[in-house]
Amino acid sequence: MKKILFLPLLQMQSGHHQVAEALMDLLKNHTDDIMVKKVDLLSYSNKSLEKMITKGYLNWIRYAPETYNLAYKSFFYMPAAKEHTFKWYQPFFLKKMEQLLAEEKPDLLVCTHGFPSYLLSKLKRKGKCNIPIINVYTDFFVNNVWGKDGIDLHFLPSQQVKETLFEKDHIPKQQMIVTGIPVHKEITRNAAIRKTNNGRPKILIAGGNSGLSGIVKFTAELKQSTEVDYIVLCGKNRKLYEEILSWNIKHIKPLPYLSSRSDMDTLYEAVDAIMTKPGGVTISEALQKRLPIFVHTMLPGQEKVNLRYLTDQKLVFKLDQNASIEKQLITVLKDDDKMNRWEQAIDSYQKGIELKAKEDMVDLIKEVLFQPSKSVTSRFVIQSKFFHSARA
Repeated sequence: MKKILFLPLLQMQSGHHQVAEALMDLLKNHTDDIMVKKVDLLSYSNKSLEKMITKGYLNWIRYAPETYNLAYKSFFYMPAAKEHTFKWYQPFFLKKMEQLLAEEKPDLLVCTHGFPSYLLSKLKRKGKCNIPIINVYTDFFVNNVWGKDGIDLHFLPSQQVKETLFEKDHIPKQQMIVTGIPVHKEITRNAAIRKTNNGRPKILIAGGNSGLSGIVKFTAELKQSTEVDYIVLCGKNRKLYEEILSWNIKHIKPLPYLSSRSDMDTLYEAVDAIMTKPGGVTISEALQKRLPIFVHTMLPGQEKVNLRYLTDQKLVFKLDQNASIEKQLITVLKDDDKMNRWEQAIDSYQKGIELKAKEDMVDLIKEVLFQPSKSVTSRFVIQSKFFHSARA
């Protein structure tokens, strides 16, 4: 039986884990000859170190977001010398990655975070890894941490990213395919825009899971709402859930953490729009559901870069924190011209996705998995119906 090892980073629930789990569940439901496993390299290397890094990251973006944003731009996004960035601790993690591969003996590696991809690319260049590798990107851009050399296949979020990797990193187009950011199979695809009814619009508010979303900043306004009903996803933020529940306000309904993706899909179906942060997975789910997306706040770093792409492509509406939130929501949803332009942007984005059927994604992963080992001694070139159709 073949084994696929999925490599996100850190233990806290994030888009890296959600994308890995979406692909793992997809494979488990469509194959019976493949074993899948997910491993966080940091926890594998040192559990105390992983906890320290997670706590430090959350405190940094909570208490000093601007300095985090500056650091992210300098080290992970701008064309900087990443070799220098990771030089001091690189040997430790390279050794741990080699140890992990020796213990697990995977037949395919799937990276949903840039750091494992970076380490594996280094091992490939050193001749210490001959296992096929797939990069699956979880944001709407690719930072400079991700490994490029020796990566056999790239699942990309958009055509723009494909062109960037081709022009700047010289990655052959036959090694790249635009899949969008993968979402779980239980989040169904909507073929048409759902029009807001003549009653009170129902808005889903997401982004409260970590307590960093800034939702509390505009809760006072939500209490005074006269035209909109709100459902607030509080995630594991129990304090936020209990606070909203204590208001006992009919038009604001808090929900605790939803573990069922089927329940989440039902919730998407019940609302007219979503207010959220520009995280890759949540935005991709909303795009798949063809829900109007309003961005209320963003975390520094990757979400700030995501928002730039999403606004440039007219896929989201950015809310002005200094103006009435409710008025902005109503103005957009009731404006036929704005909604028509947004529909066109959605259509344009979805036309750029080359691999729409989830079963085709399984077939493509299996094609990489079952290729003869000799083909990984150089650049892995996949000749398949998917790439021929994508280039047609």
